[in-house]
Amino acid sequence: QVRLVESGGGLVQPGGSLRLSCVASGFTFTNYEMSWVRQAPGKELEWIAYISQSGGGTYYAETVKGRFTISRDNAKNTLYLQMETLIPDDTAVYYCARGQTKGQRTRVTVSS
Repeated sequence: QVRLVESGGGLVQPGGSLRLSCVASGFTFTNYEMSWVRQAPGKELEWIAYISQSGGGTYYAETVKGRFTISRDNAKNTLYLQMETLIPDDTAVYYCARGQTKGQRTRVTVSS
């Protein structure tokens, strides 16, 4: 079955960086567009980044554009989210997603 396992979250100070990873299994990874979504405490789920099957096309929400970079390694069935210049509003649980299917999530806390 489809399995998405995120990792790389943690506690980071404002201005810091983190890289999230998502290892996919149970489907042909190269055939699917992928996304990252997040949910901050008390808020709705927010889509933040998209990547095409080849990795040649990416799109970002305005809230993260210029600070986050989505990428993928199809040989490793792995999706990444490089997060720079983190701010407290980035505090959330982060999911990788294939369509409506989300992974197990990883928590990011941005705080001094």
